[in-house]
Amino acid sequence: MTDTRAEIRLPTSELRDDLPFYTKTLGMRLDMIYPADDPQIAVLSGHGLRLRIEKGAPEGPGTIRILTDNPDDFANGQRVLTAPNGTRVEIDELNPPLVLPVAEHAFVVRRLADQAPWVIGRAGMHYRDLVPTRLGGAMIASHIRIPDGGPVPDMVHYHKVGFQLIFCVNGWVDVLYEDQGGMRRIEAGDCFIQPPEIRHRVCESGDGVEVIEIGVPAEHITEIDHAMTLPTPDYRPDREWQGQKFVHNIGAKGAFKPFRIPGFEARDTTINANTRGVASVMVARPVGQAPWTVHHGDILFTFVMKGAMTLHGEDKEPWRLERGDAFVIPPGMATRYADATPDLELLEVSLPGTFETQVLDTPPA
Repeated sequence: MTDTRAEIRLPTSELRDDLPFYTKTLGMRLDMIYPADDPQIAVLSGHGLRLRIEKGAPEGPGTIRILTDNPDDFANGQRVLTAPNGTRVEIDELNPPLVLPVAEHAFVVRRLADQAPWVIGRAGMHYRDLVPTRLGGAMIASHIRIPDGGPVPDMVHYHKVGFQLIFCVNGWVDVLYEDQGGMRRIEAGDCFIQPPEIRHRVCESGDGVEVIEIGVPAEHITEIDHAMTLPTPDYRPDREWQGQKFVHNIGAKGAFKPFRIPGFEARDTTINANTRGVASVMVARPVGQAPWTVHHGDILFTFVMKGAMTLHGEDKEPWRLERGDAFVIPPGMATRYADATPDLELLEVSLPGTFETQVLDTPPA
């Protein structure tokens, strides 16, 4: 097998000044130095990095980022250093805590007919942004489609998130999950809850797949796990990741019960229970006339999966919404779902999972 190595070259004007900094302050190992009588080049390694420091090299000094699980014990607690050769060194957390921004509440309506652009994203999938404001970074909602079925060029990966939902609106997708047995298929009406950092890989899809993906917070890191092979050997249905369980909810097995809004019924996807109240995901449909209501939760996102309705909002013009449209209702704002077609089906995602809904006896003034 061929032995291959890669180096990053950095310039220096005086090598003897750099060696103590890289070896003692940064804790790197000196692997090579030459010529012996008047050293011009040194090769050092450490922290997953191999450096070639060369006198008179034409490159700029650059920046090195060192990530460690205890920055306070590294380089005497300094977070930014400058080497004698001018290279900037930044020390940061290896696993920084997840920051969940406070939601910047807004009334948002996103219609498919408005021709918002589809963007080519990870693994060649098409993404459409359903909440452009991201509520100040609190959440992201994406309408994702895979026009042509077949194998998906995905790798084993995980997301550093607080909450993540995959809800299938059309077609089917096969996914492998860590400690959840063999291949899992979701079809229209089914959903997955991907707990924080669970390893998974999208394997194959049918033609015309559409899913809704909700992520909290909006900006989160996706990391590739090159070491894990899926499926894993153990099936552990009760395993938790940061207090959340994996959920594979099959829509065809769900039972409809009265919804938080009179005039509607809904089926519970069990996500509220399995995330310990982090979020709730419901599928709602009309059974009568709905009154004006006000919710007192935090984030309330809704996607129209089938049919049509008119959304009335306090001090807002009414919106006629159809399949593919989405909206966000801020807490404290009175709204009414009116003129629903019999086939209307709504996907509602709320954070937290349990919150109060107030029914108004009269329309807002």
